[in-house]
Amino acid sequence: MDQNSCHILLKGCDLMIYTGIDIAKDKHFCAIADSDGEVLEKPFGFDNNRAGYSLLLSKLKPFSKESVLIGIESTAHYGSNLLCFLHDNGYRIAVINPIQTATLRKTGIRKTKTDAVDSLLIIKSLMVNNHKPFDKQDIAYLRLKNLCRFRSKQKKSIARLKIQLVSFVDISFPELQTFFKSGIHGKACYELLKNCPAKDDITALHLTRLGNLLSKSSHGRFGKEEAIALKSLAKSSVGTSDTSISYQIVTTIEQIELLEKQIASLDNLIISQVSDLDSVLLSVPGMSHIICAMILGEIGDIKRFSEPCKLLAFAGLDPTVNQSGKFKAKSTKMSKRGSYLLRYALVFAAWNVCRNNNTFNAYYELKRSQGHGHYSALGHVAHKLVRVIFKMLKDNVAFSLD
Repeated sequence: MDQNSCHILLKGCDLMIYTGIDIAKDKHFCAIADSDGEVLEKPFGFDNNRAGYSLLLSKLKPFSKESVLIGIESTAHYGSNLLCFLHDNGYRIAVINPIQTATLRKTGIRKTKTDAVDSLLIIKSLMVNNHKPFDKQDIAYLRLKNLCRFRSKQKKSIARLKIQLVSFVDISFPELQTFFKSGIHGKACYELLKNCPAKDDITALHLTRLGNLLSKSSHGRFGKEEAIALKSLAKSSVGTSDTSISYQIVTTIEQIELLEKQIASLDNLIISQVSDLDSVLLSVPGMSHIICAMILGEIGDIKRFSEPCKLLAFAGLDPTVNQSGKFKAKSTKMSKRGSYLLRYALVFAAWNVCRNNNTFNAYYELKRSQGHGHYSALGHVAHKLVRVIFKMLKDNVAFSLD
């Protein structure tokens, strides 16, 4: 061991070792310094692969793991693999908001932004701010967050495909929507359209076969009479028989059904992971495992928020401020500047708790009696629910309001 390595090893025994890692897609930059501010390892690059990770471990090896705190900027998914790798190897990691490092960058006289400089700024942020290291529960929250956001994207894809399907049916058989009173997005209608995507297909189909198709797909709700009515409707339809439209109808329905099947499988995975966490949020009346997963995944560690109003702001449930000079608006709207998924989950949970808890239901009815509309009243209930959730997670206590 050379003299420089001995010096570093002694430093690692006596001082806190701060490691800043600037995350990128293909190559990360890392720097190491002690609590006195002395740079022990100048910024160096390492690839986002096994060889690069091994190089990073070799640079950290001279220091005891107990003395090392590694800072990583929160940069979408690019740092997830490295974060999990370092956590599995026993290192303490703190995830830093990029806004904090950007603020530190502005304190310099010269405007400089490089990956090497950013790694040193991350170290500075570790020194001046109090960052809680990631633990096993934080990893679980991160995985829930990724799963729930993926689920949300899949749901949006289904919504887009359903709108697309309606436009195709409007061309092929526009009167079909009057036949299915609950709309065309049901199993019976989907089975019909997959077998008979055009009005001429329905007209040409034998009445008995059409009746059996409707009866089986609707679990007996439709029968021979409905089949006769549907045939008559198809004969008088102004729809256009177009093989290209028929193909798009069948393909769109198959995509919708595939996504719905995938979401059902995804829900089972989310429910399993939430059950393993055994969160106190599941004691909230009407709280489903999926909504609980959305809330926990978006909030993460509740210790990140010192008071309920900060959690409200993070969800975008806080009111906007409209004031100029002596003017101050009497009423303001919800800011909606925070996490969309958390805001959706909290409002959804607020409606469920209203229907399952007398205290929250009375509060909802009070707001309605004061002239608030349904969604405005739900916003007030969500405010109340956030304060309850904040207390529950902070003290790890179950829901107790009657």
